[in-house]
This record gives sequence, structure tokens and C-alpha cells, in this order.
Amino acid sequence: MLKIRRFVLGGDEEDWVTVWNDAYKQYDDTRQINADEFRISEKAPEFDSGGRFIAELDRRPVGIIHAHIDRLRKEKKSFIRSFGIVPQFRGIGIEEKLVETALKELRSRGMETVQAWARDIREDRIRLWEKFGFKLVRKFSLMKRNLDNILSSVGENKEVVLKQLQKDSDEDLKMLNWLDNECFKEHFNFRPGTLEQTIHSLRKDPFFKDQEWFFAILNGEHVGYIGAGIDEKYNRERNVKSGWILDIGVLKHHRRRGIGTKLMLSGMKMLKAKGMTTVMLGVDDSNVTKATKLYEKVDFKVIKKDFIYEKKISNL
Repeated sequence: MLKIRRFVLGGDEEDWVTVWNDAYKQYDDTRQINADEFRISEKAPEFDSGGRFIAELDRRPVGIIHAHIDRLRKEKKSFIRSFGIVPQFRGIGIEEKLVETALKELRSRGMETVQAWARDIREDRIRLWEKFGFKLVRKFSLMKRNLDNILSSVGENKEVVLKQLQKDSDEDLKMLNWLDNECFKEHFNFRPGTLEQTIHSLRKDPFFKDQEWFFAILNGEHVGYIGAGIDEKYNRERNVKSGWILDIGVLKHHRRRGIGTKLMLSGMKMLKAKGMTTVMLGVDDSNVTKATKLYEKVDFKVIKKDFIYEKKISNL
């Protein structure tokens, strides 16, 4: 018998993680997580502890879904996250029951729209969103490159000076938070990030415990930044030596001057110096800054696509 029940905070973390690990193991850009890491994620400033549901089949947890409401977002836009079914139980109606439950939950909490995602290899998930009336609104790319040959003299701004961010410096964290908001205020799904979010991301991230950030300084002004990190557990599990470009931004009036190129080359060199052989990043294909062209310029290649779907739910 199938039962959809609400997640119990402080009691269901182990079951949630077990299902998540089984459901997401096919994605080679993810790794297995543990309950302690999950609990740290629950403490992120924007995290919505409600709206989580577990599907049980004959009392065995086989599916999860999070009808997530960003507590810091003013607009009534919500998100379906951590949606997963144990592989052998897919296609028997559990997905539909979980989505129905999530949509009902979000509508009851006053949401007007909801977004969800699907990896390009998940045709079953794409069909599911289309069945529920979701429309494709955005495409994102996962990009990758080897670090054996990092280019130089490809248009990088040589007047820019890089300054390493100090995680224990309140002033540096405030500057990063300001730059992030200024650089991304025209982007898809933007909402102002808080200083508390920046602090949590840099000091308490349970996955990228090894991360370094740099400011781009031009004529004494902070004009951009980059963050690069390494998830050591991911590398051990996947038997790889891969790093990530976590974030990069350049102020609008300083773009197209080689600053982004300088930051990217520096981030890659830092990861290579730490022994990494590959680097990955994610990018919005319709990014207003045309960031994909920058990444292609420094030899990144698209390896996967993620599709973002959206649905109005206020009149369900």
C-alpha cells in the first residue's frame, strides 16, 4: 500500500538521505550524502523546513519531494526540489502522487507559480512535467574542461589585480555579498542574497569545504570576483580529481574588458595547483552576460543539459 506522509523534522533525515542517494546515484555530477551534511543544509538561511513529503510503499520509503518556498523571496514563486524515486519503483504512479501532493501544498501556502527541473537524460521526468502542464522556460548547461593545458594571452585583462578573500573578514564577506547582488540582479530567478547566506555558503558549506575566493581589483575598485572549490568526498567516490567554478561575476559597466577571462584563468590555475585534473561549472544558456561564450573561450565544453519547467498554480 502506498502512503504519502509529511516529513518529520529531526526524525526522518536518515530515510530522506537513503532515498535521495538511491534516486540520484545515476547522476555522475553528484555524490552520496549523509544525514549530518543534510542537517547542515537544513540550516541554510533560505531553507524551507516545511513542504517535504516521503512516499512509503508497504512501509518502505521509496520516494521524496520538497515543495520548497524560499523564505527570503518576496514573490510567490516556489520550487520542487529533491524529487526522487528509488529506481525500481519508478513508473508505477508514485511520481504522480508526490507531484500532486507538492502542488496542493504550495497552493495552500499561497504560491502562484512553481518551478521544477529535469536532466536531459530523464525523458520520463520530462514527460511527467509536461503531463502536469509545466512549460519549458529555461535551459542550463553543465560544462567541463581538462586542466592539463590552461591557456594564456586570450584577452585577459592584465591590469587587474587579484586579491584573495579572507573568510574570517566581515568586510570581505560584505563585499562579496554586495558584488554578487550587483552582478546578478538582471539574471533569471534573481532575488537579493543576504549576508547570512554568503556567510553560510563560505563558512559552513557541507560539500565544498575546500574553497577559495578572489576579488578582481581595477584601479583600486572591486569590479568582480570568482569562487572555486573542491568536494573531496565527491572525488574519492567517483575516483576523479575534479574541481568546480562555484561562482563568478563582473560588474556590468566593467564587462567585455577581459576581467572575466582573467578570473577564469586564475580559478583554473588555483584548482590545478591543488592537483585537480578537470573542472566543471553550471551556466544558464540564456545568461544576460552571455557567460557561455566566456567559458567556451577558455575551452569549456557542454557535457549535459538541465531543463527548467514552470507552471502557474494559483488557479488549480
